[in-house]
Amino acid sequence: MVEWTDAERKAIGSLFQKCDEDEIGAQALSRCLIVFPWTRRYFSSFGNLSDAAAILGNPAVKKHGRTIIHGLDRAVKNMDDIKNEYKELSVMHSEKLHVDPDNFRLLAECMTICVAAKLGPSGFDANTHEAFQKFLAVVVSALSRQYH
Repeated sequence: MVEWTDAERKAIGSLFQKCDEDEIGAQALSRCLIVFPWTRRYFSSFGNLSDAAAILGNPAVKKHGRTIIHGLDRAVKNMDDIKNEYKELSVMHSEKLHVDPDNFRLLAECMTICVAAKLGPSGFDANTHEAFQKFLAVVVSALSRQYH
């Protein structure tokens, strides 16, 4: 079980209050699909993902980005039991969608970059970065749990 300090809880909660759900999720997913093109294979139903312009303008990518942020919001609200909060999601990604679990880590990296760029050094200082990395590592582990 992960233990969270009060400072970590506060940093993560504050960070998510500052993030626009329609912006950050779409940016992170777009970045992931552009920088790691092999991840596109899981999104064939999204239509044209042939290049960066197509991905950035794709409404299905934007919609799924919002879904990702809402999923992370579930984790923020259940920080003491993220593993169980994501149990069904892990099963779905593993057994139904057959997603490579490393993609969760890639998306988490992209999420960190997008949040840091949005909030800048004053809003995403070293302590917030540390708490966010810990949070995302727990989320990635919970999503990957079914694969173990």
